[in-house]
Amino acid sequence: MAGALNKVMGGEAGSVALLQVLADNSFDSVLITDASSEGRVIYANKAFKKLTGHDPAAFIGKTPRILQGPGTDAKVIARLSSALKAGGKFEGRAINYKKDGTPFIMYWRVLPIKTGRKITAWAAIQREGASI
Repeated sequence: MAGALNKVMGGEAGSVALLQVLADNSFDSVLITDASSEGRVIYANKAFKKLTGHDPAAFIGKTPRILQGPGTDAKVIARLSSALKAGGKFEGRAINYKKDGTPFIMYWRVLPIKTGRKITAWAAIQREGASI
């Protein structure tokens, strides 16, 4: 797929621009974290603010753990942690908290971003579920 995108979009820079437009304008929240154990945010789209109330630019460098709270299911977080350590995908739902403290059900999918065989970052696609 990357080869076809590069060809149609006039190279890697064009492909990156296309992906930027898609992520920035997605209805779903898109969050990208680095591959460190802290998982610091390196990108958040506009839909992330609508979902969480956090300004994407201000969230850069922070950890998504900020969204967790007393109602967040520790078993789901443990399953997420295991999947990340194994370099695999994760899909789940949990209670998270908006910037103002309001709880919400978040459905999310986390996928590794790889360069060759090395995981360089993680992409999370998130959306709100039914109200609590």
